[in-house]
Amino acid sequence: MGVEQETKLGAPAGFELPDLTDVVDGAVAEQAPRRTLVAQYYDSADLRLARAGATLRYRTGEDAPVWTVKLPFAVAGSLTARTEIDLTGPADVVPDKAVDLVRAFLRMECVVPVGEVRTDRRTVVVRAGGDEVEVVDDLVTGHDQVHEAQRFREIEVERKVGGDKLARAVVAALVAAGCQAGPPTPKLVRVLGSRATHPPDIVVPDIGREASLPDLVRHAIAASVDRIVRHDAGVRLGEDPEHVHQFRVGTRRLRSDLHTFTGSLDWAWVTVLRDELWWLGGKAGAVRDHDVLAERLSREATQLPGVDQAGAAVLMAWLTMESATARDGLLTALRSHRYISLLDSLAKAVNEPQFADADTRSARKHAPELVAHTWHRLAHAVKAAGDDPTDSDLHAMRIQAKRCRYAADAVAPVVGEPARHFADAMAEIQTVLGDHQDTVVAEAWLRATADRLPDGRVAAGQLIAIERAERARLRAAWPQAWHTARDKDLRDWM
Repeated sequence: MGVEQETKLGAPAGFELPDLTDVVDGAVAEQAPRRTLVAQYYDSADLRLARAGATLRYRTGEDAPVWTVKLPFAVAGSLTARTEIDLTGPADVVPDKAVDLVRAFLRMECVVPVGEVRTDRRTVVVRAGGDEVEVVDDLVTGHDQVHEAQRFREIEVERKVGGDKLARAVVAALVAAGCQAGPPTPKLVRVLGSRATHPPDIVVPDIGREASLPDLVRHAIAASVDRIVRHDAGVRLGEDPEHVHQFRVGTRRLRSDLHTFTGSLDWAWVTVLRDELWWLGGKAGAVRDHDVLAERLSREATQLPGVDQAGAAVLMAWLTMESATARDGLLTALRSHRYISLLDSLAKAVNEPQFADADTRSARKHAPELVAHTWHRLAHAVKAAGDDPTDSDLHAMRIQAKRCRYAADAVAPVVGEPARHFADAMAEIQTVLGDHQDTVVAEAWLRATADRLPDGRVAAGQLIAIERAERARLRAAWPQAWHTARDKDLRDWM
């Protein structure tokens, strides 16, 4: 797996690549062998991958034939960055893993051949210091089942090694020589034509301060569903725990938003979706909780005496085994019909939420009462817990603070900065109480695991002492965090 970072440029008729030697001090430009690349692209019949910015292809002409999945790209100016995953396999069978990685976009659909692209490629490699940039001059011929063969030329500048200073200088030299910067349209999209430029199934709509309540509901639902879908492939790859975290946040935010707006939505419809999201969030939560615990205990284990490092290693080995089991459970869920069916339901929820009635009230006027409701629940929980709340009380308060934060985030597009400031204050509460709960979870796990692993008992006891000390610190910090968050100035918009 790698991250492709490139800038696409248009080449006018008769354009000649300039000499890029000394484009920055000491730069050396070398011609690489010319190649002819032939790629067969696969997608659903309605081009769900292309419309979402993803591609799946089998290409020959490189060192070895290869299947490649490219996930949706991020754009910063003319620079695009996208994750690439290369896979091996025979030309006539799409690898299961390739389809797995784009399943969140395909949902129930199968992949079929949708187009072929032939690229006659001339490559110049530019090196300066430790930086390396590859400039490819592509003459492209492509066709699909609808259009006649198309022929066009494009220049790509791809950063291979090092920073972006060299890449920027190369792009500037090419533009000065006549290249034209334009939108980073993939080759396949140009070949497939307008069908591939239609909006994807899940689009987060832009809304203004005068939006109606249904508009705000659609925006909130779409933002969370988009988060789930965008991080699905990263969860399946399992190389960055942040994807699991963001995937889980997507499920939690959506459940919270459906609860926040439940008065405007069909109750039965909301109940079914929230139940399914609870199931999915639980599977992701088991993995995320183990990730957090592993990071925490690994850091704390470095504080133990050398004589106890072996015992800590025993504990960590057990945690690694548990983590693998949790991950297997999540992957099984993601490959189940239940999950794919849920994704279909979520895509429909983005485009056709089930409203209880034709409510066209102003979202900005209605928003304060939605957030105030969650705030009152939090304030009541804090008051009921008293001056010496239990660990369970603090955990319940954290859940309520999270709901306040998500509600404020959901209405922020129409309320503006006051809602964002309130959400930030709730996030601080959530952080303090979340860290506190992490110590509770860690101690419970250490106690249970020490009973199973005698060789880790001494290390477990020392780690428990560290957790308790941290919990005492956080408990002492909680009143000040609450005092800051309950400032009336944060709520004068409600």
